[in-house]
Amino acid sequence: MNPRLTNAAANLKRRARKAAKARARGLPAIWLMSDAQRLPDPATAVALLPRGAGLILRHYEGADRAVLAKRLSILCRRRGVVLVIAGDWRLAASVGAAGLHLAEHMARPGPPPGARLWLRNFHKHRGAKFLTVAAHGGAGLRRARARQASAAILAPVFVTASHPGRHPLGALRTAALVRETSLPVLALGGITAATIGRLRASGCVGMAGISFAVSQL
Repeated sequence: MNPRLTNAAANLKRRARKAAKARARGLPAIWLMSDAQRLPDPATAVALLPRGAGLILRHYEGADRAVLAKRLSILCRRRGVVLVIAGDWRLAASVGAAGLHLAEHMARPGPPPGARLWLRNFHKHRGAKFLTVAAHGGAGLRRARARQASAAILAPVFVTASHPGRHPLGALRTAALVRETSLPVLALGGITAATIGRLRASGCVGMAGISFAVSQL
């Protein structure tokens, strides 16, 4: 992985506000978001991630999702990468993942009772858990906070191939939104070694993305 991007992501966390930084303890500063179209098999990209990074498996459909999740859980443990499963707490529990990710529409009703119990038990017995929630603006961030998320993933910060028709937030709006929440915020969308410097004063504790990994394959 690009060392410049790795260092810049770590620096975001160091510069974050004290409260957010304290809550982000143990939270990776770099997250790879899997994508069934752009990154159908994330294994090669995971092998390029630095130790301590995170992977959010967003392959929502497909008969082989459970097989893929199990294979990635083994690889992530070997590589020292944190694995979080999107949308399916039962799958997350079955493969020993470190948490659950909710897309913004999934966060409206919140995690189902079984997921909340699993996350509490995970925290009680293993000392760490992650609930990440996607947000696309202030309402999404407030919802993520109400759901007691470990972190919100705010997107799209910059122009991105994942959402070609959506107007990006930009660095200034991102920083303003981050100031409005006590949650740790990860920036997603169009973040590269060339653009991450624009987030230096944003208050974000790290970054998430797809293209930074796809570009290396």
